[in-house]
Amino acid sequence: MNVVISQEHRFDRTPDGAIWTTAAFPRSYYSQYLEVFESAKIVARVRDVSSPPAGAKRADGDGVSFHVVPHYIGPEQFLLRFPEVRRATRSAVKRPDAVILRVQSQVAATMEPMLHRSRRPYALEVMCDPYQMFAPGANDHPLRFFFQTMFYRQMKKQCRRAPAVSYVTEDSLQKIYPHAPNAFSISYSTVEMPPEAYVPESRSVSSRSGPHTIITVGSLDQPYKGIDVLIDAVEASIAAGCDLKLVVVGDGKYRPSLEARAKRLEDRVRFLGQISSGAEVRAHLDQADVFVLPSRTEGLPRAMIEAMARALPCIGSTVGGIPELLTPQDLVTPGNARALGNKIREVIQSPERMSAMSARNLEKSQKYRDEILRRRRNRFFLHLKEATELWLRQTAQDRLS
Repeated sequence: MNVVISQEHRFDRTPDGAIWTTAAFPRSYYSQYLEVFESAKIVARVRDVSSPPAGAKRADGDGVSFHVVPHYIGPEQFLLRFPEVRRATRSAVKRPDAVILRVQSQVAATMEPMLHRSRRPYALEVMCDPYQMFAPGANDHPLRFFFQTMFYRQMKKQCRRAPAVSYVTEDSLQKIYPHAPNAFSISYSTVEMPPEAYVPESRSVSSRSGPHTIITVGSLDQPYKGIDVLIDAVEASIAAGCDLKLVVVGDGKYRPSLEARAKRLEDRVRFLGQISSGAEVRAHLDQADVFVLPSRTEGLPRAMIEAMARALPCIGSTVGGIPELLTPQDLVTPGNARALGNKIREVIQSPERMSAMSARNLEKSQKYRDEILRRRRNRFFLHLKEATELWLRQTAQDRLS
Protein backbone atom coordinates (compact mmCIF):
# COMPACT_ATOMS: atom_id res chain seq x y z
CA MET A 1 0.00 0.00 0.00
CA ASN A 2 1.17 3.52 -0.84
CA VAL A 3 1.02 6.29 1.74
CA VAL A 4 0.38 9.92 0.83
CA ILE A 5 2.01 12.41 3.21
CA SER A 6 1.33 16.14 3.24
CA GLN A 7 4.42 18.19 3.97
CA GLU A 8 4.65 21.93 4.70
CA HIS A 9 8.38 22.10 3.92
CA ARG A 10 9.36 23.69 0.60
CA PHE A 11 11.45 21.71 -1.89
CA ASP A 12 13.35 22.44 -5.13
CA ARG A 13 13.18 20.61 -8.47
CA THR A 14 15.96 20.65 -11.04
CA PRO A 15 15.35 20.25 -14.81
CA ASP A 16 16.08 16.52 -14.63
CA GLY A 17 13.05 16.10 -12.31
CA ALA A 18 15.06 15.44 -9.15
CA ILE A 19 13.67 16.87 -5.91
CA TRP A 20 16.08 18.55 -3.49
CA THR A 21 15.96 19.83 0.08
CA THR A 22 18.21 21.85 2.32
CA ALA A 23 18.56 21.00 6.01
CA ALA A 24 15.41 18.93 6.60
CA PHE A 25 13.51 16.01 5.06
CA PRO A 26 15.99 14.25 2.75
CA ARG A 27 15.10 10.88 1.25
CA SER A 28 16.43 9.09 4.35
CA TYR A 29 13.82 10.81 6.54
CA TYR A 30 10.96 9.08 4.73
CA SER A 31 12.44 5.61 5.20
CA GLN A 32 10.50 5.41 8.48
CA TYR A 33 7.24 5.26 6.50
CA LEU A 34 8.61 2.57 4.17
CA GLU A 35 8.96 0.12 7.04
CA VAL A 36 5.15 -0.32 6.86
CA PHE A 37 4.14 1.07 3.47
CA GLU A 38 5.46 -0.01 0.08
CA SER A 39 5.99 3.54 -1.16
CA ALA A 40 5.46 7.13 -0.08
CA LYS A 41 4.18 10.09 -2.09
CA ILE A 42 4.94 13.51 -0.60
CA VAL A 43 2.47 16.31 -1.28
CA ALA A 44 4.44 19.54 -0.96
CA ARG A 45 5.33 22.87 -2.51
CA VAL A 46 8.05 22.55 -5.12
CA ARG A 47 10.00 25.36 -6.76
CA ASP A 48 11.74 24.87 -10.10
CA VAL A 49 15.44 25.80 -10.04
CA SER A 50 18.25 25.45 -12.54
CA SER A 51 20.58 23.64 -10.13
CA PRO A 52 20.46 22.29 -6.57
CA PRO A 53 21.11 24.82 -3.80
CA ALA A 54 24.45 24.56 -2.02
CA GLY A 55 24.48 21.66 0.41
CA ALA A 56 21.15 20.27 -0.83
CA LYS A 57 20.26 16.59 -0.54
CA ARG A 58 17.98 14.45 -2.69
CA ALA A 59 14.49 14.09 -1.25
CA ASP A 60 13.05 11.62 -3.76
CA GLY A 61 14.08 8.18 -4.97
CA ASP A 62 13.89 4.55 -3.77
CA GLY A 63 10.16 4.41 -3.05
CA VAL A 64 9.70 8.14 -2.39
CA SER A 65 8.02 10.32 -5.01
CA PHE A 66 6.52 13.81 -4.99
CA HIS A 67 3.15 15.22 -5.94
CA VAL A 68 3.91 18.83 -6.75
CA VAL A 69 1.91 21.65 -5.19
CA PRO A 70 2.36 25.11 -6.79
CA HIS A 71 5.02 27.05 -4.94
CA TYR A 72 4.03 29.90 -2.64
CA ILE A 73 5.47 31.70 0.38
CA GLY A 74 3.25 33.20 3.05
CA PRO A 75 -0.51 33.69 3.42
CA GLU A 76 -0.84 36.27 0.64
CA GLN A 77 0.71 34.06 -2.03
CA PHE A 78 -1.29 31.10 -0.72
CA LEU A 79 -4.56 33.01 -1.20
CA LEU A 80 -3.53 34.12 -4.69
CA ARG A 81 -2.74 30.55 -5.71
CA PHE A 82 -5.44 28.85 -3.66
CA PRO A 83 -7.44 27.42 -6.63
CA GLU A 84 -4.27 25.85 -8.07
CA VAL A 85 -3.17 24.56 -4.67
CA ARG A 86 -6.57 23.01 -3.97
CA ARG A 87 -6.68 21.28 -7.37
CA ALA A 88 -3.20 19.89 -6.86
CA THR A 89 -3.82 18.59 -3.35
CA ARG A 90 -7.19 17.05 -4.17
CA SER A 91 -5.69 15.10 -7.06
CA ALA A 92 -2.90 13.72 -4.86
CA VAL A 93 -4.92 10.99 -3.14
CA LYS A 94 -5.94 7.85 -5.02
CA ARG A 95 -8.52 5.45 -3.67
CA PRO A 96 -6.11 2.68 -2.48
CA ASP A 97 -3.79 5.10 -0.64
CA ALA A 98 -3.34 5.57 3.06
CA VAL A 99 -3.12 9.26 3.99
CA ILE A 100 -1.13 11.12 6.67
CA LEU A 101 -1.50 14.88 7.14
CA ARG A 102 1.28 16.66 9.02
CA VAL A 103 -0.21 19.68 10.79
CA GLN A 104 -0.26 22.67 11.18
CA SER A 105 -0.13 23.08 7.41
CA GLN A 106 -2.10 24.84 4.73
CA VAL A 107 -1.30 21.98 2.34
CA ALA A 108 -2.93 19.61 4.84
CA ALA A 109 -5.82 22.04 5.42
CA THR A 110 -6.81 21.89 1.75
CA MET A 111 -6.87 18.08 1.87
CA GLU A 112 -8.54 17.43 5.23
CA PRO A 113 -12.17 18.50 4.41
CA MET A 114 -12.25 16.19 1.39
CA LEU A 115 -10.93 13.25 3.43
CA HIS A 116 -13.38 13.92 6.26
CA ARG A 117 -16.39 14.11 3.93
CA SER A 118 -15.44 10.85 2.22
CA ARG A 119 -15.40 9.07 5.63
CA ARG A 120 -12.18 7.34 4.65
CA PRO A 121 -9.49 6.64 7.26
CA TYR A 122 -6.65 9.13 7.52
CA ALA A 123 -4.22 10.22 10.19
CA LEU A 124 -2.76 13.43 11.55
CA GLU A 125 0.78 13.96 12.77
CA VAL A 126 0.60 16.99 15.08
CA MET A 127 3.95 18.77 14.92
CA CYS A 128 3.48 22.21 16.48
CA ASP A 129 1.15 24.73 18.11
CA PRO A 130 -0.06 27.33 15.58
CA TYR A 131 -1.37 29.54 18.40
CA GLN A 132 2.17 29.99 19.70
CA MET A 133 3.53 30.36 16.16
CA PHE A 134 1.54 33.59 15.79
CA ALA A 135 2.04 34.84 19.33
CA PRO A 136 3.56 38.30 19.91
CA GLY A 137 7.25 38.22 19.12
CA ALA A 138 7.06 34.89 17.30
CA ASN A 139 5.58 36.37 14.13
CA ASP A 140 5.53 39.93 12.82
CA HIS A 141 2.83 39.58 10.15
CA PRO A 142 0.34 42.47 10.28
CA LEU A 143 -2.53 39.96 10.34
CA ARG A 144 -0.87 37.90 13.07
CA PHE A 145 -3.85 37.95 15.42
CA PHE A 146 -6.24 36.87 12.66
CA PHE A 147 -4.02 33.96 11.61
CA GLN A 148 -3.41 32.97 15.23
CA THR A 149 -7.13 32.60 15.86
CA MET A 150 -7.90 30.99 12.50
CA PHE A 151 -5.14 28.37 12.57
CA TYR A 152 -5.76 27.56 16.24
CA ARG A 153 -9.45 26.87 15.57
CA GLN A 154 -8.61 25.03 12.38
CA MET A 155 -6.28 22.59 14.09
CA LYS A 156 -8.60 22.09 17.05
CA LYS A 157 -11.26 21.05 14.56
CA GLN A 158 -8.89 18.82 12.61
CA CYS A 159 -7.76 16.95 15.72
CA ARG A 160 -11.30 16.63 17.02
CA ARG A 161 -12.55 14.82 13.92
CA ALA A 162 -9.51 12.84 12.72
CA PRO A 163 -9.79 9.02 13.01
CA ALA A 164 -6.14 8.74 14.15
CA VAL A 165 -3.80 11.31 15.66
CA SER A 166 -0.14 11.20 16.66
CA TYR A 167 1.62 13.93 18.63
CA VAL A 168 5.32 14.76 18.91
CA THR A 169 4.83 15.60 22.60
CA GLU A 170 3.83 13.29 25.44
CA ASP A 171 0.98 15.52 26.62
CA SER A 172 1.67 19.23 25.91
CA LEU A 173 0.01 19.43 22.48
CA GLN A 174 -2.61 16.86 23.50
CA LYS A 175 -3.96 19.24 26.13
CA ILE A 176 -4.37 22.08 23.64
CA TYR A 177 -5.52 20.06 20.62
CA PRO A 178 -7.33 16.99 21.99
CA HIS A 179 -8.35 14.12 19.75
CA ALA A 180 -11.82 12.58 19.65
CA PRO A 181 -12.55 10.01 22.40
CA ASN A 182 -12.85 7.20 19.84
CA ALA A 183 -9.74 8.15 17.82
CA PHE A 184 -6.60 6.05 17.81
CA SER A 185 -3.85 8.17 19.36
CA ILE A 186 -0.17 7.80 20.18
CA SER A 187 2.86 10.02 20.75
CA TYR A 188 6.29 9.82 19.14
CA SER A 189 8.96 12.28 18.07
CA THR A 190 9.97 12.53 14.42
CA VAL A 191 13.63 13.04 15.29
CA GLU A 192 16.15 10.68 13.68
CA MET A 193 18.46 9.30 16.36
CA PRO A 194 20.68 6.48 15.06
CA PRO A 195 23.39 5.00 17.30
CA GLU A 196 26.03 7.39 15.97
CA ALA A 197 23.96 10.35 17.24
CA TYR A 198 24.93 9.42 20.81
CA VAL A 199 28.14 9.91 22.73
CA PRO A 200 29.16 7.01 24.99
CA GLU A 201 29.33 8.98 28.23
CA SER A 202 28.43 12.31 29.79
CA ARG A 203 30.80 15.23 30.24
CA SER A 204 32.79 15.82 33.38
CA VAL A 205 33.09 19.61 33.44
CA SER A 206 35.90 21.31 35.37
CA SER A 207 36.64 24.97 36.04
CA ARG A 208 38.57 26.76 33.31
CA SER A 209 39.38 30.31 32.31
CA GLY A 210 38.84 30.09 28.56
CA PRO A 211 35.66 31.23 26.79
CA HIS A 212 32.53 29.12 27.02
CA THR A 213 30.80 28.44 23.71
CA ILE A 214 27.03 28.70 23.52
CA ILE A 215 25.41 27.05 20.50
CA THR A 216 21.90 27.20 19.07
CA VAL A 217 20.41 25.46 16.04
CA GLY A 218 17.27 26.48 14.17
CA SER A 219 15.64 28.16 11.22
CA LEU A 220 16.03 31.92 10.89
CA ASP A 221 13.03 32.25 8.58
CA GLN A 222 10.82 33.49 11.45
CA PRO A 223 11.49 34.94 14.92
CA TYR A 224 10.26 31.64 16.45
CA LYS A 225 13.61 30.50 17.82
CA GLY A 226 14.28 33.62 19.86
CA ILE A 227 17.82 34.16 18.53
CA ASP A 228 17.40 37.91 19.08
CA VAL A 229 16.74 37.22 22.77
CA LEU A 230 19.78 34.94 22.94
CA ILE A 231 22.05 37.59 21.40
CA ASP A 232 20.86 40.13 23.97
CA ALA A 233 21.35 37.60 26.80
CA VAL A 234 24.89 36.82 25.65
CA GLU A 235 25.68 40.54 25.43
CA ALA A 236 24.41 41.08 28.98
CA SER A 237 26.42 38.11 30.24
CA ILE A 238 29.61 39.39 28.62
CA ALA A 239 28.98 42.81 30.16
CA ALA A 240 28.64 41.05 33.54
CA GLY A 241 32.11 39.54 33.14
CA CYS A 242 31.43 36.17 31.49
CA ASP A 243 33.78 35.06 28.73
CA LEU A 244 31.31 33.78 26.11
CA LYS A 245 31.07 33.03 22.42
CA LEU A 246 27.87 32.26 20.52
CA VAL A 247 27.54 29.98 17.49
CA VAL A 248 24.31 30.15 15.47
CA VAL A 249 23.56 27.25 13.10
CA GLY A 250 20.77 27.94 10.62
CA ASP A 251 19.71 30.34 7.91
CA GLY A 252 16.73 32.34 6.75
CA LYS A 253 15.42 35.79 5.93
CA TYR A 254 16.02 37.12 9.48
CA ARG A 255 19.73 36.36 9.38
CA PRO A 256 20.81 39.86 8.17
CA SER A 257 18.90 41.63 10.94
CA LEU A 258 20.27 39.20 13.54
CA GLU A 259 23.81 39.70 12.26
CA ALA A 260 23.29 43.45 12.54
CA ARG A 261 22.04 42.98 16.11
CA ALA A 262 25.15 40.97 16.97
CA LYS A 263 27.59 43.40 15.33
CA ARG A 264 28.29 45.21 18.60
CA LEU A 265 29.65 41.92 19.98
CA GLU A 266 32.33 41.88 17.25
CA ASP A 267 33.89 38.42 16.96
CA ARG A 268 31.87 36.92 19.83
CA VAL A 269 29.07 35.68 17.54
CA ARG A 270 29.45 33.38 14.51
CA PHE A 271 26.65 32.64 12.06
CA LEU A 272 27.46 29.36 10.32
CA GLY A 273 24.44 29.39 8.02
CA GLN A 274 22.76 26.21 6.89
CA ILE A 275 24.90 23.12 7.31
CA SER A 276 24.20 19.48 6.60
CA SER A 277 22.26 17.61 9.25
CA GLY A 278 23.87 14.65 10.96
CA ALA A 279 27.63 14.41 11.38
CA GLU A 280 28.38 18.04 10.53
CA VAL A 281 25.92 19.42 13.09
CA ARG A 282 27.13 16.91 15.69
CA ALA A 283 30.72 18.10 15.17
CA HIS A 284 29.72 21.65 16.08
CA LEU A 285 27.68 20.47 19.07
CA ASP A 286 30.70 18.57 20.36
CA GLN A 287 32.79 21.74 20.29
CA ALA A 288 30.25 23.71 22.34
CA ASP A 289 29.75 23.95 26.09
CA VAL A 290 26.02 24.75 26.38
CA PHE A 291 23.08 24.44 24.00
CA VAL A 292 20.43 27.18 24.30
CA LEU A 293 17.02 27.25 22.61
CA PRO A 294 14.96 30.26 23.80
CA SER A 295 12.06 29.51 21.43
CA ARG A 296 8.83 31.44 21.41
CA THR A 297 7.04 28.38 20.03
CA GLU A 298 7.92 24.69 19.67
CA GLY A 299 6.50 21.25 19.17
CA LEU A 300 9.25 18.96 20.43
CA PRO A 301 12.58 20.43 19.28
CA ARG A 302 14.68 17.90 17.42
CA ALA A 303 17.77 20.08 17.71
CA MET A 304 17.57 19.97 21.50
CA ILE A 305 17.24 16.18 21.56
CA GLU A 306 20.28 15.95 19.28
CA ALA A 307 22.22 18.24 21.65
CA MET A 308 21.17 16.16 24.67
CA ALA A 309 22.44 13.02 22.91
CA ARG A 310 25.84 14.74 22.68
CA ALA A 311 25.66 15.19 26.48
CA LEU A 312 25.41 18.97 26.21
CA PRO A 313 23.95 20.96 29.10
CA CYS A 314 20.81 22.60 27.70
CA ILE A 315 18.75 25.69 28.50
CA GLY A 316 15.32 26.19 26.96
CA SER A 317 12.10 28.15 27.21
CA THR A 318 8.82 27.08 28.79
CA VAL A 319 6.97 26.45 25.51
CA GLY A 320 5.69 23.38 23.67
CA GLY A 321 7.40 20.14 24.54
CA ILE A 322 10.62 21.67 25.93
CA PRO A 323 9.46 21.20 29.56
CA GLU A 324 9.11 17.49 28.73
CA LEU A 325 12.85 17.43 28.01
CA LEU A 326 14.39 19.68 30.67
CA THR A 327 13.93 20.25 34.38
CA PRO A 328 12.28 23.48 35.60
CA GLN A 329 15.70 24.68 36.79
CA ASP A 330 16.91 24.75 33.16
CA LEU A 331 13.96 26.73 31.77
CA VAL A 332 13.19 30.41 31.28
CA THR A 333 10.12 32.27 30.08
CA PRO A 334 10.23 33.05 26.33
CA GLY A 335 11.26 36.54 25.27
CA ASN A 336 13.00 37.42 28.56
CA ALA A 337 16.64 38.26 27.75
CA ARG A 338 17.45 39.23 31.33
CA ALA A 339 16.22 35.90 32.73
CA LEU A 340 18.03 34.00 29.98
CA GLY A 341 21.28 35.86 30.66
CA ASN A 342 20.98 35.09 34.38
CA LYS A 343 20.36 31.42 33.61
CA ILE A 344 23.36 31.19 31.29
CA ARG A 345 25.61 32.72 33.96
CA GLU A 346 24.21 30.39 36.63
CA VAL A 347 25.04 27.37 34.51
CA ILE A 348 28.50 28.21 33.21
CA GLN A 349 29.69 29.37 36.64
CA SER A 350 28.93 25.95 38.14
CA PRO A 351 30.96 23.06 36.67
CA GLU A 352 29.17 20.67 39.03
CA ARG A 353 25.80 21.75 37.67
CA MET A 354 26.99 21.45 34.08
CA SER A 355 28.25 17.92 34.76
CA ALA A 356 24.90 16.96 36.31
CA MET A 357 22.97 18.50 33.40
CA SER A 358 25.16 16.61 30.94
CA ALA A 359 24.51 13.26 32.61
CA ARG A 360 20.78 13.88 32.96
CA ASN A 361 20.37 15.03 29.35
CA LEU A 362 22.26 12.07 27.92
CA GLU A 363 20.10 9.69 29.96
CA LYS A 364 16.88 11.47 28.96
CA SER A 365 17.79 11.38 25.27
CA GLN A 366 17.93 7.57 25.34
CA LYS A 367 14.13 7.38 25.12
CA TYR A 368 14.35 8.93 21.66
CA ARG A 369 16.60 6.28 20.17
CA ASP A 370 15.52 5.12 16.74
CA GLU A 371 14.66 1.59 17.86
CA ILE A 372 12.29 2.91 20.55
CA LEU A 373 10.57 5.49 18.35
CA ARG A 374 10.34 2.97 15.52
CA ARG A 375 8.10 0.66 17.52
CA ARG A 376 5.70 3.49 18.37
CA ARG A 377 5.61 4.89 14.83
CA ASN A 378 5.10 1.48 13.27
CA ARG A 379 2.20 0.78 15.60
CA PHE A 380 0.54 3.99 14.38
CA PHE A 381 1.32 3.31 10.72
CA LEU A 382 0.04 -0.28 10.95
CA HIS A 383 -3.20 0.92 12.49
CA LEU A 384 -3.70 3.35 9.59
CA LYS A 385 -2.83 0.69 7.02
CA GLU A 386 -5.25 -1.84 8.51
CA ALA A 387 -8.01 0.75 8.82
CA THR A 388 -7.53 1.75 5.19
CA GLU A 389 -7.59 -1.87 4.03
CA LEU A 390 -10.81 -2.46 5.99
CA TRP A 391 -12.38 0.67 4.49
CA LEU A 392 -11.42 -0.47 0.97
CA ARG A 393 -13.04 -3.88 1.52
CA GLN A 394 -16.19 -2.37 2.96
CA THR A 395 -16.61 0.17 0.18
CA ALA A 396 -16.04 -2.57 -2.41
CA GLN A 397 -18.77 -4.68 -0.81
CA ASP A 398 -21.11 -1.70 -0.69
CA ARG A 399 -20.69 -1.21 -4.43
CA LEU A 400 -21.59 -4.82 -5.10
CA SER A 401 -24.65 -4.85 -2.85
